Amino acid sequence: MQDFLPIGILILITVLLVVFVSVMSRLFGPFRPTRRKQMPYESGVDPIGPAIRRLPIKFYLTAVLFILFDIEVVFFLPWAVVMRRMGLFGLFEMLIFTAILLAGYVYAWRKGALQWE
Repeated sequence: MQDFLPIGILILITVLLVVFVSVMSRLFGPFRPTRRKQMPYESGVDPIGPAIRRLPIKFYLTAVLFILFDIEVVFFLPWAVVMRRMGLFGLFEMLIFTAILLAGYVYAWRKGALQWE
């Protein structure tokens, strides 16, 4: 538990600082709400229709695919650092990992997940 004490202290200081700054800005900062200031902002244009709209699934799918492939590619750096110490075993393991990654990429490509209409 003693190893986590600095992290706990840092989190506590951060929370206290956030609360302090929020309270001070509310007490001493200007606060003059108007109807126009409380309207949703849409690039300087008055909003049309409800603020909550359904987004096409392609945005969600693109974000998930980006995160998935981005996180998987991050594993290449530690492997490259210790590649010589791992020898052929490490090379074959990374080839298997790359093949699985490539299979997922090809699957997403064939299903049309990478098409932008």
